Amino acid sequence: MEISDACQAFSALSQTSRLEVLKLLVRAGPAGLAAGKISGALGAPAPTMSFHLKELERAGLILSRKEGRSVIYAADYGGVRDLVDFLLADCCQGDKRLCGPYVIKECA
Repeated sequence: MEISDACQAFSALSQTSRLEVLKLLVRAGPAGLAAGKISGALGAPAPTMSFHLKELERAGLILSRKEGRSVIYAADYGGVRDLVDFLLADCCQGDKRLCGPYVIKECA
């Protein structure tokens, strides 16, 4: 992940509603949730939620798909993992006692 991509993801997550959406979608699993259910669960008007969902999708943290007349959103686990990996790539100089499974690259 490039630093500009990480900045876009962190910018998207710097808003409370968007962070709540991402957490909700992570809990929902790969099946995801319809936009209306997300809006209802978080008590946000549909137009406001639509804006937040687009920001999260643009940041590479969620995915959308059409099912009939509904738009289903799901966490992009690869995108979320990329962001975590970006943060921890140089974790503690590779000390596995501190970073455990998050050490991405083994020293050659």
